[in-house]
Amino acid sequence: MRDVPIHSHNMIIQARDTQTPFTTADGSTIRSLLDLTNAPVENQSLAEASLPQGGATQRHYHRLSEEIYYILEGGGTMEIDGEVREVGPGDAILIPAGAWHQIRSQKEGETLRFLCCCAPPYSHGDTYFS
Repeated sequence: MRDVPIHSHNMIIQARDTQTPFTTADGSTIRSLLDLTNAPVENQSLAEASLPQGGATQRHYHRLSEEIYYILEGGGTMEIDGEVREVGPGDAILIPAGAWHQIRSQKEGETLRFLCCCAPPYSHGDTYFS
């Protein structure tokens, strides 16, 4: 006999190309992959972001969400609470909740494309600008 209860869950798969991207006021393009808008997520969210060469996100912080950026292609600089470092493909960046941050695309002729993971899930109401 099994002592562990068996739970039935519906599998949720969202294809990247079926998710409509939107461009923010600072010029970054966001594509929600799995978040509160398209899946029954409880503890995290996942989005893809891209910035044209020379583009940057607006400096901001999240009071509740811890973020991880994972660089897929391109290169640039990441600033967290005043510390700036170069980033490129394969880099995973931890952004603690409450930390001011900004990422800038600087590799000539290339778009900076990265994944954004948030826990708890991203929400516009938890994003604060200066």
